[in-house]
Amino acid sequence: MKKYGKLLIVDDSEESLYGLRSMLGKHFNTIDCEKNPNLILSYLGRERYDLYILEMNFKSGRHNGNEGIYWMSRIFEAHPGAAVILITSKGDVETAVRAIKEGAVDFIQKPLDPEMIIDTVALVCKSFRADGRLLSKKAIDRRKPGVINIVGSSEPIRKLLSHVSKVAATDANVLVTGENGTGKELIARSIHKQSNRAGGPFITVDMGSLTGSLFESELFGHKKGAFTDAQDDRPGRFEAANGGTLFLDEIGNLPLALQSKLLSVLQNRQVIRVGTNTPVEVDIRLITATNMHLDRMVREGKFREDLLYRLNTISLHVPSLRERKSDIKPLFHHFKAKFEERYARTGLQVQLAVFDLLESWHWPGNIRELEHAVEKAVIMCDSGMITVDDFIFRRNGDAVIPGDAESYNLEQNEMRIINQAIERCRGNLSQASRILGITRKTLYNKISKYGI
Repeated sequence: MKKYGKLLIVDDSEESLYGLRSMLGKHFNTIDCEKNPNLILSYLGRERYDLYILEMNFKSGRHNGNEGIYWMSRIFEAHPGAAVILITSKGDVETAVRAIKEGAVDFIQKPLDPEMIIDTVALVCKSFRADGRLLSKKAIDRRKPGVINIVGSSEPIRKLLSHVSKVAATDANVLVTGENGTGKELIARSIHKQSNRAGGPFITVDMGSLTGSLFESELFGHKKGAFTDAQDDRPGRFEAANGGTLFLDEIGNLPLALQSKLLSVLQNRQVIRVGTNTPVEVDIRLITATNMHLDRMVREGKFREDLLYRLNTISLHVPSLRERKSDIKPLFHHFKAKFEERYARTGLQVQLAVFDLLESWHWPGNIRELEHAVEKAVIMCDSGMITVDDFIFRRNGDAVIPGDAESYNLEQNEMRIINQAIERCRGNLSQASRILGITRKTLYNKISKYGI
């Protein structure tokens, strides 16, 4: 077998670690072994491995494989192109299928057979690229560069994406603002994907979920014994994001008492794990997001002005769906295709009046609300056609009859009536023009104007 680069083996069994190192020692330039899975993130912060071999069950009495699946997902989060082989002494066909479905390149059951291990690694190595790095088919899909698929061509979204491209080329801190459900995290991921850090990790943290007791441990890490539940050394999210991008979502929810600690890290670019006095250098690009008005919070004394200056070197605002209604139709088709595949309901037709309905609604939940509405419609559709009856909206907690989603916009109503006439006449434009009381030429002009 050709000799390859770096291998990380994580298994709580000394016997397994010794055996795997002996079997594969002559096939890799570097092999690192670790018993404690909580230290995986610290390895990822220092190295990029060509292959990971990971035990699925670490805690005694647990045989469901959840630990291995979890740590594999953290590896993928940090290194999207990673190739992972999962091993376990307690496994069955269902566990193996789940492991492969979650992204493992292979699944091996103990006791380890040297010939099988070497053959498996050899098979994985057939996916080597020209530069000698391991790459499975799933890894190829995860590592595909580039552009996050942001649907829409309205003027507000075109302007935003233009700004994203300019910002991505820099290493400036970015504050992304916008209502809930507008896609702020998607914009953050797009910035990362187009940046020079695209090959590094993209680590997300929901700041609203961190209490005072968890804040330092989660973000900065901790040393074994630093507090009651600190049974092992553990790196924080800043270390995990080293070399890549750290995305702090809902930054406006961060309590004032904790804002000074975050500011200190951003100023010094160093973290100190809980229970130690040793600073650790971190190299990250910071993106934050909020649906709150931070300027107002600064005036009210709820947010530090010096921290805000650190966060918003560049500020990007994500428009609400109300501001980009021309994107509703392409977004609808995007989500429809997604859920048709998920629920095996491909080929559904759409009643033309559906788009009038969707464009007349005010979408308080923005794109997230639209996505959920389309998902429900795909599921609830009784025939082969999605109709207005397949949509239920909520206003002040109460269900709204589709026809009550009123709009007094003349153009929207004209477009709705034209669509209904064309549908009633089964696409016969001559008949449609007659029942509308206009000439065919006028009808053609309006079809062109509204993009019907």
